[in-house]
Amino acid sequence: MKTRIGMLVLLLTASVSLFAQNNMALTKKQQALAAIAANEAKGNIEGLKAALNDGLEQGLTVSEAKEALSHLYAYTGFPRSLNALGALQQVIKERTDAGLRVEEGRDADPLPKDYDALKQGTEVQTQLVGGQPFTYGFAPQTDYYLKAHLFGDIFARNNLTFAEREIVTVSAISALPGCEPQLQAHVAGSRNMGVTDEVLKAMPALLDNKVGATEAERLRGALAAVFGEEYSPVQTVDFNVWPKGEINPYGEFFIGNSYLAEMEKGLFNVTFEPRCRNNWHVHHGAVQVLVCVGGRGWYQEWGKEAVEMTPGTVIAIPAEAKHWHGAAKDSWFQHLTYNKDVQPGASNEWLEPVSDEWYNKLK
Repeated sequence: MKTRIGMLVLLLTASVSLFAQNNMALTKKQQALAAIAANEAKGNIEGLKAALNDGLEQGLTVSEAKEALSHLYAYTGFPRSLNALGALQQVIKERTDAGLRVEEGRDADPLPKDYDALKQGTEVQTQLVGGQPFTYGFAPQTDYYLKAHLFGDIFARNNLTFAEREIVTVSAISALPGCEPQLQAHVAGSRNMGVTDEVLKAMPALLDNKVGATEAERLRGALAAVFGEEYSPVQTVDFNVWPKGEINPYGEFFIGNSYLAEMEKGLFNVTFEPRCRNNWHVHHGAVQVLVCVGGRGWYQEWGKEAVEMTPGTVIAIPAEAKHWHGAAKDSWFQHLTYNKDVQPGASNEWLEPVSDEWYNKLK
């Protein structure tokens, strides 16, 4: 037991260290704004509250949080924005009642008397798209709203910088399915607004940790398109349906990262990242049942062809059968597992790893 606890502590420490290393490029404020924006766009109020609490604890001001959520109505709509502002109000009250850190911060400066929203917005939009004026002639009224209101009135509020607004925007659109062209445009445009390539490339790891694998993967695809890099899409799973759980305490018997969530009555959900698989192993004195609930993976018994597992696939593994199971190269994978027909003295025997040479033969 002590050995397993020690292994779990080491794995957790390694995971936290890897996340911190990947996000050294992002300031604490940038991390907070990105997590807040993506959770707002996703409609995940609990995730949003957690991100707001983290941000306020790290020194994000109420003014900056309100500004980010107000900014987002132009991208995610008033319903999402208003829900998020309501969540911010709740978080502020809870933190105030508990005596926790809440800094109001400064509001935006008043606009000068000669301020011209259309002129200001046209200049900002031109900077965003790389110096070439852009006119949306198909819908002139939309073109006016974009210039005068979004890039004019909203961007003119200086309690967030242009770069911070683009971090908010890129993070939010990463959480919106079907908006890949706009996401790519804002990834490219953010580079013209002061967001460094290092910051952009650190954002998927943050989204993976704070929002979800789907949102992170969507941003990875957009970054690859903008930077002209090769990209192999990875199928993700929705952890709101079946929980990801914590780092698997049996990770020493796996290649890659896996996660374990205890459900109820001996039922567990196991999550595998792409290419992750467990070692060959044998269940003595028990039948193990696998039920795929997300993504795509493989099951293989010694001496037999591998069986593809997709949602709904059920496999009952005979006692004493040498086998392995894990994710496909290009997909996360989740299966439920439980044992039946358990005999006295039942045990697991862990054997050799599934080699890359063996695994790479699978399609």
